[in-house]
Amino acid sequence: MRQESTPGRFTPIAMVANNDYAVGMMVDRVAHSRYWPETAIFIIEDDAQDGPDHVDARRTTGYVVSPYIKRQSVDSTLYTTSSFLRTMELLLGLPPMSQYDAAANPMYAAFSDQPDLTAFVHVKPQVDVMEKNTVRAYGARRSMKMDFRDVDEAPMAELNEILWKSIKGADSTVPAPVHRVRFAGR
Repeated sequence: MRQESTPGRFTPIAMVANNDYAVGMMVDRVAHSRYWPETAIFIIEDDAQDGPDHVDARRTTGYVVSPYIKRQSVDSTLYTTSSFLRTMELLLGLPPMSQYDAAANPMYAAFSDQPDLTAFVHVKPQVDVMEKNTVRAYGARRSMKMDFRDVDEAPMAELNEILWKSIKGADSTVPAPVHRVRFAGR
């Protein structure tokens, strides 16, 4: 999903809302189907490597939707993308594909052995999903100069700043990415 503030393109807020709405409608459709009692839908961002976050630049959100997910609970277990894969393998009775998913923490704490078959019902966006950037959008001129023809061609730090400030306001402070990697001798 191309997110920036080029005039005439959908705003970042509209794009995220439209994406969330589409996911909600798909989950709603499955939840109202005959497949719901045996379903687990895994949703995770595929490229959270450097979005600004106050805890860690690699942190992202992930969701599992299923009648077997614990409801009305918070699971603070540290999971990774490999945890998602390992959990899917276990549910399907498949062996690990690599050492990474073999060693990953399965999402046991998120699941219950008692299903709640209450179907998910999507909610319509509370923002205008057709809203477009204007020439006055934060970072519009800089966005117009960025190369979006191929993945990861736009300057990541500059694009993150444009996205943050176009959503949070021009005077907001962009959180510095926190990288938990420590190099020897530093």
